[in-house]
Amino acid sequence: MPTSLSDTTVHLVKATVPAIREHGLAITRRMYERMFRNEEIRNLFNQSHHGETGSQPKALATAVLAYAQNIDNLGALAPAVERIAQKHVGLNILPEHYPHVAEALLGAIKDVLGDAATDEILAAWGEVYWFLAHVLIGREKAIYTSLASAPGGWNGWRNFRIESKQQESELITSFVLRPKDDQPVLRHQPGQYLTFWIEVPGQHPLKRNYSISSAPNDESYRISVKREPQGIASNWLHDQAAVGQMVKVAPPAGEFFLNEESPRPVVLLSGGVGLTPMMSMLETIAARYPNKPTHYVHGTLNGATHAMRERVRSLTEAYPNIEATTFYVEPRPEDRLGHDYDHEGLITMEWLQANTPLIEAGYYLCGPRPFLRAFVSGFALAGVRSNRIHYEFFGPADEILSAA
Repeated sequence: MPTSLSDTTVHLVKATVPAIREHGLAITRRMYERMFRNEEIRNLFNQSHHGETGSQPKALATAVLAYAQNIDNLGALAPAVERIAQKHVGLNILPEHYPHVAEALLGAIKDVLGDAATDEILAAWGEVYWFLAHVLIGREKAIYTSLASAPGGWNGWRNFRIESKQQESELITSFVLRPKDDQPVLRHQPGQYLTFWIEVPGQHPLKRNYSISSAPNDESYRISVKREPQGIASNWLHDQAAVGQMVKVAPPAGEFFLNEESPRPVVLLSGGVGLTPMMSMLETIAARYPNKPTHYVHGTLNGATHAMRERVRSLTEAYPNIEATTFYVEPRPEDRLGHDYDHEGLITMEWLQANTPLIEAGYYLCGPRPFLRAFVSGFALAGVRSNRIHYEFFGPADEILSAA
């Protein structure tokens, strides 16, 4: 495997940037069309990202452009590469899958750009694709090895049964999962997610990621799933999956997790179902670091959508160093200010600047995309260094390099 790209390849790929900027989305849509002709390859992907919104083709188009623009400075894409590798491990992507992507991508470039996609340009893009592919394959091999060798770890899909099911709000239900073999499970890092292979009658196999909402332990995982109006998997879990139901689960994955070695105070900030990884972090802090100053700030519509309220309250009452503040956007008449919630309206940067340790804290964020855009940029503008801002989002990320 080459350790660097040739000057000619870098020059040719940089020269395609204007064409990729203009036609990138058409290329990625065509790429997935070509790739999904193979049923085995199609079943590797989360098809909810390829529906009407086309979020995954859009994310990949942005990623391909970023790759081309940074082809002479690939170090800038290192965090994105780690995110992809984690996603790929969750989906059980293996080295033998990469040639299918290469063939589809290069074919799509030729289909969309036509005669402008000369043999030299296609050869250059083939070289940069395989350069990145080998980086990912190497990193994924290391992750697979680490997961398989860790206590309770595994590779691929493992059968779990739903041990219990609890409605947390009008929209969110929690599921406790225990392995069918009753052997120990890998202790996840608080903030990570599980990838599921779900078989719903009449559907292709569904792949979904759900954040773990419990503290690490050796026996089980808890996920807390929001019912989405058109969500095939979430509606199946809420309505059809009963206690005892079996599901296939990949090992915990994800590069968003609590830095347990940091001495800094912690601020957990979530919107809506973004509370799920925060609950794992909060329970972990209570169990392992009860003296760490921690402030959990959560925003939701009202009491009907406020999940795990009593669990958070029990932790704040038991551990004086843990504070919690809740914002309701539209409180119901029965929602009591000072009891059910603390503030009406949206969480604001002004409030966070006045009420959290901006100069020293580590901030962990999870929520809808507009929520993250507002606060990631808000913290940066307020002088919070990037190494203290950690965030997770659900679904593809437009600004990262991602092929799954």
